Amino acid sequence: MDVIALVGPSGTGKSHRALQVAREHAADAIIDDGILIKDGHIIAGESAKTEKSKIMAVRRAIFVLPGHAEEVREAIQRIQPHRILVIGTSENMVHKIAKTLRLPSIQLIVRIEDIASRSEIEAAQFHRLKEGKHIIPVPTIELKPHFSGYLVNPLQSLFKQSQVKRRKLGEKSIVRPVFSYYGKLIIDDKVILSIVEKIIKSRGFVKTLKNVAVKHLLHGEEERGLTISCEVVLSYGNHIPTLIRQTQGYIREAIEFTTGMLVQAVDISVKALYIEEPRKRFF
Repeated sequence: MDVIALVGPSGTGKSHRALQVAREHAADAIIDDGILIKDGHIIAGESAKTEKSKIMAVRRAIFVLPGHAEEVREAIQRIQPHRILVIGTSENMVHKIAKTLRLPSIQLIVRIEDIASRSEIEAAQFHRLKEGKHIIPVPTIELKPHFSGYLVNPLQSLFKQSQVKRRKLGEKSIVRPVFSYYGKLIIDDKVILSIVEKIIKSRGFVKTLKNVAVKHLLHGEEERGLTISCEVVLSYGNHIPTLIRQTQGYIREAIEFTTGMLVQAVDISVKALYIEEPRKRFF
């Protein structure tokens, strides 16, 4: 099984061009916004467009909600696609999805700016931001048993073979998710810091916590995730590598589940060990 990816910022027309990219690269399955698509049918998963909040939509898209990844993994094993196209807003996101679904390493990444003109991208962003329109690369009738949002209309996609002959590539659907009406969502770094502090302070072996910091990894205007760092003093008598690895995992899972943001690294520096004085015994 091969894996390729299509990446670009939110609202730039990735789902609109998904069928064309899949055809050109012989991909017989697509993973887009939480669903597994094959031959115009939703095989498994649930669309992020069905969620009622932006945070939940992001969680759904990166398969961190309970049972979601397991369902899609089982379906992939069942249908055995030759090549899967994974769609995401960044390289970090598609690699994260591939890892979560236990797919092979991504062999090729196609960027939206390489297949769409600036004017086409701007038009897609206008429809997303001003009209709240999202595209799902399956027929409208296929969405009815799966989708709880508001269907707008089907959209026909045509693939140009020559100047005189066109062949139908596939049908897409336009939807307006509930969360598209809510405006812009900004998660302050203080939220991330609060999550880290809550996780660390709940660990009984941590005596003190200092210098918690959040760093945003940027590539141009595209955010590719977060790195978290902090310093701790631990109680003496515990196996430090095991406890730190567990804590790093808890922090990563809590931040990604709560905010939908991707965590690239959690760096915990152990600055000292705290040794309790033995209690005096009186006879």
